[in-house]
Amino acid sequence: MYANDIAAVYDLVHEGKGKDYRQEAEEIAALVRVHRPDTRSLLDVACGTGQHLRHLDGLFDHVEGLELSHDMLALATDRNPGVTFHEGDMRSFALGRRFDAVICMFSSIGHLRTTDELDSTLRSFTDHLEPGGVIVVEPWWFPSSFTPGYVGASVTEAGERTICRVSHSVREGNATRIEVHYLVAEPGGGIRHLTEDHAITLFPRADYEAAFERAGCDVVYQEGGPSGRGLFIGTRR
Repeated sequence: MYANDIAAVYDLVHEGKGKDYRQEAEEIAALVRVHRPDTRSLLDVACGTGQHLRHLDGLFDHVEGLELSHDMLALATDRNPGVTFHEGDMRSFALGRRFDAVICMFSSIGHLRTTDELDSTLRSFTDHLEPGGVIVVEPWWFPSSFTPGYVGASVTEAGERTICRVSHSVREGNATRIEVHYLVAEPGGGIRHLTEDHAITLFPRADYEAAFERAGCDVVYQEGGPSGRGLFIGTRR
């Protein structure tokens, strides 16, 4: 789980790297409406700090967010005072209503560990969909497309704060192990060192497609996507 300062730094780093949440939200909305033109409601699962929902809120009549991290959820709620948020696990949530679309972006689904968890998650998504509703999932890398030993680095300046982020990714079994270090420097606080460590599962493309099918959805895979890892688009039968 993210500490609150990590959650805030996370936002600043990705904004500094040029992640355009408005453009991504507009592209998500357009993609959803290709498959369901009359979409009015949307649920963002693993919504993080609510950056996409800031813009999706103006593109659909009704949006909600689901997030497991209490600290990220707090930031999302502050950022989107008119949006309903739920603290919950993508594998087993039950909100008591259905949506025209369910999305799960930024490869959050890669934090699942097994195909059984992938199945339960896609069933949870489908259970919250109207018939003919749309699921959009941004996967993590497939085993064939992951680059072992990848090093990422960035420096972000936000007001008086300077943030240096360095990451190193290796393969451990069927997962990516990502070690992330942040140096956060500001005039009144000196330099702080924050760290994260993530294991993100390298599910093959066929595992995602099988989970969609077992959940009762037709599915297509689209190359590209916001991070170059593609998108799965499922339609509830």
